[in-house]
Amino acid sequence: MTQVTLGAEHAALLAHLGGQRRHVLGIVEGLDDEQMRRPVLPSGWSCAGLVQHLTLDVEKFWFRGVIAGEQEVIDEVAAAAGVSSWTVADDVPASAVVARYAEQVALADAVLARTPLDAEPAWWPDFFGEWRLDDLRDVILHVITETACHAGHLDATRELIDGRQWMVQG
Repeated sequence: MTQVTLGAEHAALLAHLGGQRRHVLGIVEGLDDEQMRRPVLPSGWSCAGLVQHLTLDVEKFWFRGVIAGEQEVIDEVAAAAGVSSWTVADDVPASAVVARYAEQVALADAVLARTPLDAEPAWWPDFFGEWRLDDLRDVILHVITETACHAGHLDATRELIDGRQWMVQG
C-alpha cells in the first residue's frame, strides 16, 4: 500500500474532516436503541438512519467508490439504486450502525492516506449528469460540508430527544 506524504493542506483537510466525524459520533453517544430510532422531525428520519446515510452514501461512496474505484462498492451502489440508506432494518441494532460508521471511516482513512489531493476520481457515477468533483481535494471538501450539515441535524435532533447540546456558545 502506497503512503502519501501529507502536506499542510492535506493534513488540515483531514483534521477538519476528523473533527466533523468526531462530532457525529459524539452527539449520538449515550443514546439508546429506541432514542436512535425515534424520528423527531417531520421528515421522519432517525439518528440511526442519518448515521447509516453518512456511512453508506458519504464515507463509503465518496472515498472507497468515487476516489478509490473499489469495484465492490461500485457494484453495491448499482444494486442499491432506489433503496434509501436512511432506513435501518428492524433487526439491526443502532450500536451496529454506529460501529459500521466508525469502520467505514477507518477504511476511508486508508484511501485518504494513499491518495494525493490532486488525484482524479477513479469512478464517477452516471446519475450525477454534468456535475463533477475534479479531485480528492474537492471530494474531501464536499464530505466535510455534508458531514457538518448532518452533524447539525443530529445536534437539533439530540436536543429534542433529551436536551443534550454538543456546543453551546455562552
